[in-house]
Amino acid sequence: MDKEELKRERLNLPNQGKKLLLHSCCAPCSGEVMEALIASDIDFSIYFYNPNIHPRNEYDLRKEENIRFAEKHNIPFIDADYDVDHWFELAKGMENEPERGSRCTMCFDMRFEKTAEYAAANNFDVISSSLGISRWKNMEQINDCGLKAASRYPGMEYWTFNWRKKGGSARMLEISKREEFYMQEYCGCAYSLRDTNRWRMKNGRGKIELGKNYYSKDS
Repeated sequence: MDKEELKRERLNLPNQGKKLLLHSCCAPCSGEVMEALIASDIDFSIYFYNPNIHPRNEYDLRKEENIRFAEKHNIPFIDADYDVDHWFELAKGMENEPERGSRCTMCFDMRFEKTAEYAAANNFDVISSSLGISRWKNMEQINDCGLKAASRYPGMEYWTFNWRKKGGSARMLEISKREEFYMQEYCGCAYSLRDTNRWRMKNGRGKIELGKNYYSKDS
């Protein structure tokens, strides 16, 4: 990619917002978002609420990687509850939904509602998420859920910025290699793990070995 394309634009929060609460799903997805916000002198904190991630050791590993990167840049990190039982209750009847289907909408709604609730109670006027930087996600689906959550609180904005554009996806990968982040190989929930393993076995690959693979500076 051309170096000019990789240059970051200076960002401003929508509607002259003052303080951003960034929902983070993991370190690889949030690394570029965090560095872009830091480069633009935006006041923000990380909100880690991902009760979908399964199993618990995978959740802990993804969270610890995110904490490591936040601490490196002195960014406040809010560690929310691992409300996994409630997530499974909400997922009932949607166990066999495909990726980007109604189960994912439920999952985004759950996480963004909690993010907006915390933001409103703690003087944040803008929320957003690192989820949209992944090419595996439907950005329209994510934004719809975020906008819906923010609309419940007067004066709250959901920032629909496209983190993939202008080299964002390429920088995401470069930062992951530079930081040697843990490389998760499925979206996160028990059903995505199941479906990914089914696909891998069908295509002659072994099941995912949790906690094993990391990005490398040399790759």
